[in-house]
Amino acid sequence: MTIEYSGTGDPARSLALLWRTRDKPSRRGGDLGVERIVRAAIEVADAEGLAALSMRRVAERLGVGTMSLYTHVPGKGELLDVMLDTVYGETARPDDVPGGWRGRLTQIARENFALYLRHPWLLQVATTRPPLGPQVTAKYEYELRAVDGIGLTDLEMDAVVTLVTGYVHGAVRGAVEAAQAAARTGMTDEQWWQAHAPYLDTVLDPRRFPLAARVGTAAGQEYQAATDPDRAFAFGLARILDGVEVLLRDRDTTGGNTRSASDR
Repeated sequence: MTIEYSGTGDPARSLALLWRTRDKPSRRGGDLGVERIVRAAIEVADAEGLAALSMRRVAERLGVGTMSLYTHVPGKGELLDVMLDTVYGETARPDDVPGGWRGRLTQIARENFALYLRHPWLLQVATTRPPLGPQVTAKYEYELRAVDGIGLTDLEMDAVVTLVTGYVHGAVRGAVEAAQAAARTGMTDEQWWQAHAPYLDTVLDPRRFPLAARVGTAAGQEYQAATDPDRAFAFGLARILDGVEVLLRDRDTTGGNTRSASDR
C-alpha cells in the first residue's frame, strides 16, 4: 500500500496555497486555478487510488500540459495538503445536535466515518503533520466545541477529540475494505458468507475450537458475513464515550466539575 505524508511541501508555499493568498489569474495558466486542479486530483485519487496520483495524471484529467499546473501548484506535496484540506471541508457541522456531548461526539465520529468511505485514499495519508489550512482548522474548532465546557482541561479536550477521530481512522478500514471487496469481486459480504458457510460447517470441529465455533456461528448468523463493520464501529465508539463519561463522573465526585447545565 502506498503511504503518503502530509506536510512535506515547502511551508511558505503550502500555507499560501492552503489559504489562497497567491491564487491569482495568470496568462500562462489560462482558465486553470487551484480549485480546478485540486478537484481533478481528488477525482483521480477517488477513482484510481493514491498510487495513481501525480501531477502528470492530474494534467491528463484536465486535458492540459503538466507544466501548466506548476503555475498554480508548486508540487505534489503541496497539492496533497490542499486535497486534504478540501475534503475535510465536506463534514457537516450542525449547531444543534441532541444528546449533549455524547451526541455531538457521535455525530462527529459518523461524519468522519462517512468521509473515509467517500475518499478511501485518506487512509493512505499519514497526517501526524497536518495541513494547516482553513478547513482543517474549522473542523478542529467544531470538534473541540463538542467538548467545550463539560469539565475537561484544554489538553483533555484535544485528547478526547484525537481519541475519537483516531478511533474512526482505525475502525473505518474494515468498512472501506468491505466496500472495495464487493466492488472488485462482484459479490456482497452476504453472498460470500452464504457460499462459504455450508462448507465451514463440515470442517470446523466444535470440540477442537469450541469458542470459535460457538461465537463465530452466532456472529455469522447474525451478520450474514464474517464481520459487521458498522456494528463494530458503533459498539467501539460507545465504549470510548463510556470512558469519557467515567472521567467526567469521577471528576464530578471529587469536586472538580465545571460542566455547563446543558451537559449534566
